[in-house]
Amino acid sequence: MKKLLIAGLGLAALMSLQPLMAQQTSPKEKINLLHGSHREGKRTDAAMEKWRGYGLGQFIHWGLYAIPGGEWNGKAYNGAAEWIRSWNGIPNSTYDSLIYKFNPTAFDATAWAKSAKHMGAKYVTFTTKHHDGFCMWPSKYSKYTVANSPYKKDILKAVVEAYDKEGIDVILYFSVMDWSHPDWRYDIKTKEDSIAFERFKKFTRNQLLELLTNYPKAKGLWFDGTWDKSWVKQAAFADELETEMRKLRPGLIIGSRFRADENGKRHFDSNGLLMGDYEQGWERKIPNKIEDVHGNDWDCVMTVPENQWGYNSAWNGHIKTTNELLEMTAKCVSLGGNFVLNFGPQGDGAIRKEVLTLATQIGDWMKVNQEAIYNCGYAAYDKQDWGYFTKKNGSDQIYMLVFNLPVSGALRVKTPAKTTISKAYLLADAQETFLPEEISSNEYFLHLKKSAHQQPFVIVLETAKQEDNKGTKYEKAKI
Repeated sequence: MKKLLIAGLGLAALMSLQPLMAQQTSPKEKINLLHGSHREGKRTDAAMEKWRGYGLGQFIHWGLYAIPGGEWNGKAYNGAAEWIRSWNGIPNSTYDSLIYKFNPTAFDATAWAKSAKHMGAKYVTFTTKHHDGFCMWPSKYSKYTVANSPYKKDILKAVVEAYDKEGIDVILYFSVMDWSHPDWRYDIKTKEDSIAFERFKKFTRNQLLELLTNYPKAKGLWFDGTWDKSWVKQAAFADELETEMRKLRPGLIIGSRFRADENGKRHFDSNGLLMGDYEQGWERKIPNKIEDVHGNDWDCVMTVPENQWGYNSAWNGHIKTTNELLEMTAKCVSLGGNFVLNFGPQGDGAIRKEVLTLATQIGDWMKVNQEAIYNCGYAAYDKQDWGYFTKKNGSDQIYMLVFNLPVSGALRVKTPAKTTISKAYLLADAQETFLPEEISSNEYFLHLKKSAHQQPFVIVLETAKQEDNKGTKYEKAKI
């Protein structure tokens, strides 16, 4: 009886596993979509190859919200400063009247661009219009623009031209959600909502085509405010608009936030394919392993304090250090992504001195070690506790970006099969070389000649392929 019971339980367990086994072994049936992803796999054109090699970028959040700086009438807004208009502590009409106070006399696009250049940024994403609807360019489709402020001049034009002059590509941030527009809706529930939102869609299309036409040097669009049901329901319209924008600007780079498919799936369509050219899901977080990015291009946007995008007069919480930000950059590049550091200029256009200091220190390090960041990506080497590996795109050049020194001073390197280290040297000083000590098959120690390093450093590995019959043979463990 006991044997029968056990057998029965075994059969029941096997039967319970059958659906899971079938799910694991049977290929998922592809869903036919009218408005899903337009592509399987990565883009391989020159514009995207350049984007992929940026390594380090800058993000600038700037608008009317920089004037209150996270405070109103002596009270602090408990949220990101650029969202303060949504706070019930300040009337919308009062916030909107900040346009008449916007006169950033300390704004200097040339100085911004030179600082970004020194930092080592290869691209900048700039907020043309945030959720409040205030336009940093003189849009002919809105009165709520910089042209009607005391400043009057086209800020976006100044930014695009200054950064382009420094060889830094510009990406235009654009919030679809627009709190200032009377036809914006969070959802469409009535006929009146539908009529209003049709007008809003026309307005949005006009502004996007205006940006692409007036600022032809911009390389891409970074979308925000696209999660509300009203926009998610516009799969056909957004798909057509994306096609129109790409036709207008061949090579245009668009992130995964712009549109949803007809089933409401964002970032990835109902078949799991990336919507857009790179994944925008890594906001203030970084993947831990290459499998997390599913073979897609991606970037990480990061704030210096925990959650301060637009300028906040308070400078609270943990403030990331230069070494932390450099390590985040290295980690992103080691997993095939770019790292983008956020700046929130003040209402007068000046940038907080603490952030400028970070930019300078990052740039000082990049000047020496940029070879391990630019045009580099995933190396397919086993991650070690001392830091990260990157690989020069299109070559076998490997870089070890060392952030955490072991007490022993010995850096472990495990190379892929049939790969040996032919030369190892310090990137900052090629005369300082390392003799790899083989400790097992395809595994080595590099012994540091000095234990004290004041900053993270990079070791270059030149590698070579070896045949199976060469190298030391090690007996496998026997059980």
